[in-house]
Amino acid sequence: MREKILHKATDLFLNLGFKSVTMDDLAYELGISKKTIYAHFANKTKLVEECTKQLFCTISQDIDHVCSLQRNPIEEMYEIKKIVLLHLKDEKASPQYQLQKYYPKIFEDIKAKQFEMMEDCFVENIKKGIHLGIYRENLNMDFLSRIYFSGITSLKNHALFPVTMFSMTSLMDDFLEYHIRGIATLKGQQILNTIINSNQE
Repeated sequence: MREKILHKATDLFLNLGFKSVTMDDLAYELGISKKTIYAHFANKTKLVEECTKQLFCTISQDIDHVCSLQRNPIEEMYEIKKIVLLHLKDEKASPQYQLQKYYPKIFEDIKAKQFEMMEDCFVENIKKGIHLGIYRENLNMDFLSRIYFSGITSLKNHALFPVTMFSMTSLMDDFLEYHIRGIATLKGQQILNTIINSNQE
């Protein structure tokens, strides 16, 4: 039952927002009593914490799997983007904003873990790209990993990128292309163009 509660709660939080979903809503959706939920989670904050941890672990495992396949680094970045979009939906309910506002400690903890995980993956991606001659050799990896993380997280700021103007899918596509064009060699640009063209077909 614990896993069932976590799965449904995560789905509701991502679709409707962490603040918007009440324990009554969750109990109704599951067809159980609130007492059953509280038997597994002491309060809503604990439930939110467990949901975010589980989602982070799931995404991390999927990204680790993609990285283990030893694909072309540019293809790898596009596969990682697909994984993130698949798990985080389109985020129309601003779940990250609600998490940051109403559960700031959980937000900061998960953000720190995201950066640590992304930095390891990102640096390896850059190293592979340089080795293969598709990324430029003179790249500052420490700077790039931080500017990339800063940029990708800011895409979820709806004050900067309102959902009435941008979809998360188009934002991530545009940001990824922007990033890769800035670091790719001519050989890398050709690979990128092939990927973009195949995605548009």
